[in-house]
Amino acid sequence: MGAREQWPHAPAAGTEAAMEILLIIRFCCNCTYALLYKPIDRVTRSTLVLHDLLKHTPVDHPDYPLLQDALRISQNFLSSINEDIDPRRTAVTTPKGETRQLVKDGFLVEVSESSRKLRHVFLFTDVLLCAKLKKTSAGKHQQYDCKWYIPLADLVFPSPEESEASPQVHPFPDHELEDMKMKISALKSEIQKEKANKGQSRAIERLKKKMFENEFLLLLNSPTIPFRIHNRNGKSYLFLLSSDYERSEWREAIQKLQKKDLQAFVLSSVELQVLTGSCFKLRTVHNIPVTSNKDDDESPGLYGFLHVIVHSAKGFKQSANLYCTLEVDSFGYFVSKAKTRVFRDTTEPKWDEEFEIELEGSQSLRILCYEKCYDKTKVNKDNNEIVDKIMGKGQIQLDPQTVETKNWHTDVIEMNGIKVEFSMKFTSRDMSLKRTPSKKQTGVFGVKISVVTKRERSKVPYIVRQCVEEVEKRGIEEVGIYRISGVATDIQALKAVFDANNKDILLMLSDMDINAIAGTLKLYFRELPEPLLTDRLYPAFMEGIALSDPAAKENCMMHLLRSLPDPNLITFLFLLEHLKRVAEKEPINKMSLHNLATVFGPTLLRPSEVESKAHLTSAADIWSHDVMAQVQVLLYYLQHPPISFAELKRNTLYFSTDV
Repeated sequence: MGAREQWPHAPAAGTEAAMEILLIIRFCCNCTYALLYKPIDRVTRSTLVLHDLLKHTPVDHPDYPLLQDALRISQNFLSSINEDIDPRRTAVTTPKGETRQLVKDGFLVEVSESSRKLRHVFLFTDVLLCAKLKKTSAGKHQQYDCKWYIPLADLVFPSPEESEASPQVHPFPDHELEDMKMKISALKSEIQKEKANKGQSRAIERLKKKMFENEFLLLLNSPTIPFRIHNRNGKSYLFLLSSDYERSEWREAIQKLQKKDLQAFVLSSVELQVLTGSCFKLRTVHNIPVTSNKDDDESPGLYGFLHVIVHSAKGFKQSANLYCTLEVDSFGYFVSKAKTRVFRDTTEPKWDEEFEIELEGSQSLRILCYEKCYDKTKVNKDNNEIVDKIMGKGQIQLDPQTVETKNWHTDVIEMNGIKVEFSMKFTSRDMSLKRTPSKKQTGVFGVKISVVTKRERSKVPYIVRQCVEEVEKRGIEEVGIYRISGVATDIQALKAVFDANNKDILLMLSDMDINAIAGTLKLYFRELPEPLLTDRLYPAFMEGIALSDPAAKENCMMHLLRSLPDPNLITFLFLLEHLKRVAEKEPINKMSLHNLATVFGPTLLRPSEVESKAHLTSAADIWSHDVMAQVQVLLYYLQHPPISFAELKRNTLYFSTDV
């Protein structure tokens, strides 16, 4: 009754769900282990009900904020339960009658015998155990096989200068990883179509199996961040992780346990068997983190662009050189997407830097705060990178209800006594794909390339030449050049200067962060009123790249280049040679031809708004058939021997220009 008096306008189902959650939370805080499971299960189900209610409740309805509050409270409660699981529920008794509790577990990629192996790692109060799930015949209980274990009293983290050189592991080619992502997205689309058309369950299961195989390979081969642990009595072990956040979590959890008075020991075969046997029952991570393991009603995540402004941070005890990085999840693992500049010698850094981050089914945003290390002796021998110290880290869920608004949402994330203030807003993929011609024809952004080159009396727009020159001068060896986001405010400042044809352009370029210059070049091509390779020829490019006969494909693809207007063709060939020079530095900048094709393909080919309506599919179909083909078109030309404008034009005499 009291709840109804507080929420007089709430829909009946919403009131009951919210009231039930609040009562259950109070009850769960004091209940014993025997009574915990069912109430928590009811909170989980009621949370799903609240999600559905919010979807169907208008934003301006008086109950909307109340339902949001109830959902937030229930999510925070469930999150706290996951983070602080009752130890009695995760304990095993040893043959000697001692209690050993499971603190953390998860899937990690181990480098073993120069190859990657997926392991399930279990951290108990006094031991770290690395296991592999045994293959069992149908109907039999699954079991783990222990690969090795280290008592925490014997476990040490080697410092960068102490770590030995990494065993040789052949990195998986970037283009093969991108191909896997494309296959996964294509299979996801096929599964959705089969479900929509009420297809046979056998066909759907077959597609799901293929999808799982590709996701498993991607998960196994994508991590690159080394995490080495050492047994002071002998052997070292190396894991590869996808996220510095994840590496820090494991390290912190182990170091926290090592503060206790731990004794070294050796497990007998019986003790090891009991401990390994308990892993299946005690594990908290049941499935490999791939989307094919998700239930149908689980959120597919967000697809589009997340705009994040990292404002400032407080709570540092002494001055340091500080910066932040942003990570988002994609295809089951986390990827670093952006990095602020280093704010030197301060306890209160004020970055106020904006980033545009592409989301691919993302559900979480992570912020990590680092102290920059300039000591070149502290190099990690596993990846030859200087190790910066993590000062704090935090994670937030990307709730579509909160993020999908036109307004900025400002929040504070707390980490180890440090508070980082940031703002974010989300733009859906279909909105971000629009090419909008500029109303001001005096600038360069949003203006046809033929108009700009004619006005400038140049063959290649000035903005393209200057950005390329600056990248080649001081950014060609920058790790992730063109992939790492530049600061959005810097990019907008450069855009304004180029549009105004300001005389200080060169001075500004020389002082600007190189990722902002790379971002300005990408933005210029993205905002062209029609793609560089033109709307008219787009269908022909899609048909040409699909040809299976190499000779026919070569003739078609060269013929299409000849069919481009001269300003478009000359600019395209100029950019093509630049991107090839960037890829020559791949061992240093980690940008392969395929990586560059993935970044620039859709930007150079994606049709303008009017033309693209027939090509756009659902927002979740981010790696659609069209996007794959756009990447393949650019990759074809990047992998082609040098293409000469004069040679192409000479051959025009022998070919019709009608396409």
